[in-house]
Amino acid sequence: MKKNPSILSIIIILLLCACSKDASNEFDLDQLTRVDIIEEKSGQEFIITEEEKIKSFRNLISKVEWELDIKPQMAEKEDMTATLFFTHDKNMPERLTEYSLWFGKKDGTVVIYHKEKNALGTLDEENTRALRKLLDNS
Repeated sequence: MKKNPSILSIIIILLLCACSKDASNEFDLDQLTRVDIIEEKSGQEFIITEEEKIKSFRNLISKVEWELDIKPQMAEKEDMTATLFFTHDKNMPERLTEYSLWFGKKDGTVVIYHKEKNALGTLDEENTRALRKLLDNS
């Protein structure tokens, strides 16, 4: 039986594309392994790697209500910048994404800007307090 070389070529190309494609175009919070925080006003930097704190951070970020295709129009520079590290495969480099955070002084909420997705998100007061506590204790 003779194989059709063009079909075989197409199958090989599809397999190569599928294998070389990044694991996901989306970030899976279960793969979050580290968070680097910079307090913009003080310049203080700290890293969150403890499993319990990472779990808490995952839980809080999953509660953010996002609005897509919105750029922040803030009068002040962000309070904090958070760089999230996602590990898809132990043999591959981590994927990074960056958030800017503004903590509201009047309403007690946080505004989060996801730079890669161009999305603006918010957390309610209760979850903002939990996030602030997590970041203050790191």
